[in-house]
Amino acid sequence: MKFTARANGKVNLHLGVGEVRADGYHDLSTVFMAVDRPETVTLTTLEGGERHPDASPLSFISEMKTTYHVQKPDEDLDTPKNLAWKAVDSICTGYMGILGQDEWREDIKPDLPMMRLEVDKTVPVAGGMAGGSADAAAAVEAISALIAHYDRPLPEELFTYLVPALGADVPFAQMGGIALGTGRGDSLVPMMGRGKYWFAFLNPKVGLSTKDVFEKLDDLRFTYPSMVPHMDTTTLSRALVSGDPQLVGAAMHNDLEAAALALRPSLQQLIHDAEDAGAIRAMVSGSGPTVAALCGDEEAARGVVDKLTARGDIEGFAAHGPVGGVRLL
Repeated sequence: MKFTARANGKVNLHLGVGEVRADGYHDLSTVFMAVDRPETVTLTTLEGGERHPDASPLSFISEMKTTYHVQKPDEDLDTPKNLAWKAVDSICTGYMGILGQDEWREDIKPDLPMMRLEVDKTVPVAGGMAGGSADAAAAVEAISALIAHYDRPLPEELFTYLVPALGADVPFAQMGGIALGTGRGDSLVPMMGRGKYWFAFLNPKVGLSTKDVFEKLDDLRFTYPSMVPHMDTTTLSRALVSGDPQLVGAAMHNDLEAAALALRPSLQQLIHDAEDAGAIRAMVSGSGPTVAALCGDEEAARGVVDKLTARGDIEGFAAHGPVGGVRLL
């Protein structure tokens, strides 16, 4: 028996980064847009499968396989550290805890079956487009459907604390569309927008750690006090309502870009090349290293991709947004 769900990657049209909070995270003011680069997660029940030797004793995962439609990373991601795997384990653990609550149910069902976890990946790994978060969102949807099939739907309150704990981008991967994220980025408010926006996404195939980028931003702000957070999204909000890509491009901003460029100076040339090739505006996506180049239409986006990937050191694709959130297939 199979349960399959799909969620999409994202682009940050605005990413304002505030000061470090007491919990170690930065306050964010970010505008997400979901784009049509899907991550598909399938859970298949197994007859007599055995728990993966590296998994937690509470895990129901027997094996995992990722199929890459983007550059495959050097490290093996098919481990219990994978965010999709963690999502399945988290929901299963929550479910098993609920089994003993008499106020929610009167009977105790048998344990869940062992499962094979498969991920079909079209978002670059560690590319600033929340591919891992999309995997987690899709995994939550798939395991929830599996549990509902074997028993009954899980109570909504279970997801209130489990999903954000998987990562700050996971709630938006569930929601999709366009949204303003505050706090860690997981406090979401849907935003209005008109039209379809086409992007050329350009991945230079260089490593860039999210943690390192945030730390570099803190260092730069200590050295250059004029680098203040940009938390106001009013101009971008108005541009999105207009439906005009030129206005949206002019309003795009990323506080992390300076830090990403300081760590990987070659990204600056990629931004210039994308704009020279016809993009309205190009900037680092999230913490990078992927560059998101907003274009006037699909033809322009594909033209930018074709021109910049021809030299061989850039992985690229065209995608549009906004698109929806997680869904069961």
